[in-house]
Amino acid sequence: MSGTDLVFNYGTFDFNTPFFYVKFSRRTLDYQLAVTTFDQFLYEYNYFKRSVREQVLDLSPNQTEEIIRFLRTNYLPENRKYRYDFFYDNCATRIRDMMESVLGGQLDWMEVENAPQITFRQLIDEYVYPLPWSDLGIDLALGAVIDQHAQEREKLFLPDYLEAAFGRAEIIGDGPRRPLVKSTQIIYDFPERSATFSVLNPFLVFWAIAIVIGMVTYLGYRRKKIYPITDILLFGSLGLLGVLIVYLWFFTEHSQTKMNWNLLWAFPGHLLIVLMIILRKIPDWLRHYLLVSLILADLGLIFWLVGVQSFHASVLPLLLATILRSNFLYYNLGKWMRKENPASL
Repeated sequence: MSGTDLVFNYGTFDFNTPFFYVKFSRRTLDYQLAVTTFDQFLYEYNYFKRSVREQVLDLSPNQTEEIIRFLRTNYLPENRKYRYDFFYDNCATRIRDMMESVLGGQLDWMEVENAPQITFRQLIDEYVYPLPWSDLGIDLALGAVIDQHAQEREKLFLPDYLEAAFGRAEIIGDGPRRPLVKSTQIIYDFPERSATFSVLNPFLVFWAIAIVIGMVTYLGYRRKKIYPITDILLFGSLGLLGVLIVYLWFFTEHSQTKMNWNLLWAFPGHLLIVLMIILRKIPDWLRHYLLVSLILADLGLIFWLVGVQSFHASVLPLLLATILRSNFLYYNLGKWMRKENPASL
């Protein structure tokens, strides 16, 4: 391997896998270790304007040979595939685990003392902050399990934190104590995407929607009307979101999508409201369901306030709109039922 310059990448997968997107969504798609030349790697990263920083490790010849042997073994066809987990088994944690496996007690991570406690969700937020809609999507899809504090070692699922850990780490028991990283070089340094203000961010958009719903509800109260199109759009959207949350929670292998209490306000049962309105059939049980919807939305707000799960800030107007319309329909659907011509509503 002398003079060989290769890149071992644990973050690849095969797009030609049958049912690729279904497996990807269910976390049944295997990632794999791929090998390419360093020149090809740099060409790709330069093409996509991705920064590249290189850390040269101060390893002994024996340690270097052990790492090469480890990677060769991992690249065998029977070993190269693995079941990816975003937090606990990804392309960064595989490197961490390799170093711990090869160096064993000779590796001292020199963890930061009195480091601030930070949750997995907050760690993700550091990277999706410039992308407000992506930030919202992640917060809607991932459950309360990611609101636990990440230990220092667990933070290394993020490449930037892994790089910082390498920079602090030292090798012991192999001659004099020495830093793991001998030198650092910046090969490509492209500007990171920064957050820019837009009126189309979810916080403002959802508050605008909530205000419109509030105005329609007030107008309906004054005019003794329901304006059902409001509920078709609101509860239809929330019901479809609830179906997605249920799918991710109960029908996938993603551990991070469990215990997602966004389900309390975005509930699949809301589609029943839409169905009954479209069919212009308002059975007695629907009023009871609206009471359940109101209680669930209130419970979601409580869960948020007491810290059971951290909701995205833009969820608040939707949650309040759900409470408002559930309450309004609960007390006014009876009047609709007594109307001779439901179409006039």
